[in-house]
Amino acid sequence: MTGYQPIPLPDRQDLSEIEMRERALQYYEFISQRHTVRQYSSRPVPRDVIETCIKAAGTAPNGANHQPWYFVCVSNPEIKHRIREAAEIEERAFYSGRAGEDWLEHLEVIGTDADKPFLDVAPWLIAIFAQRRGLDEQGNLRKNYYVPESVGIATGFLINALHNAGLTTLTHTPNPMKFLNEIFDRPDNERAFILLVTGFPADDATVPAAAKIKKPLDQIATFIE
Repeated sequence: MTGYQPIPLPDRQDLSEIEMRERALQYYEFISQRHTVRQYSSRPVPRDVIETCIKAAGTAPNGANHQPWYFVCVSNPEIKHRIREAAEIEERAFYSGRAGEDWLEHLEVIGTDADKPFLDVAPWLIAIFAQRRGLDEQGNLRKNYYVPESVGIATGFLINALHNAGLTTLTHTPNPMKFLNEIFDRPDNERAFILLVTGFPADDATVPAAAKIKKPLDQIATFIE
């Protein structure tokens, strides 16, 4: 391991207050158009678009710069169907009582159930794995730090990058997701974090009305000046 070697900040922005406000507002308006979608078109999405979005996710801040994430991107129909079959086994158990009455009651306004056809239809499924341990420069296993936080931030970067590319997404989290390790033959030091569904929305795609209700600023932030 090499010692600390600082370099000058390579990318620097110097915006006026007017430009800052304009950019902040533009981004808010842009990201407020992002929707979680469960009905997808089978329209293909070029692989290089997904690759570029994955590279964007890989720029996310993370603990000790260990970058404790791994992305498996699937367009193969047979493997997607295997994922659907395995996921629906867990989902049926979830909706049959594993979730508990309160959780299921809260999900009613979202309109979800154990049937997940989007896993077959969407052109890409991206399985995101969190690495509890990774490899150092010599190929030896080492401990990773702030793993859920780091992978969560990278996932956010990826969702935003895909939205910026004109695609829609769904964060699918069947529990447990050990079947993803088995399908992709991923090592024991990795844990499936999220299965991200992405593609173009179907012509008849909908979103739950409840999903458009967002807490106002005064309920999500405090400013101490």
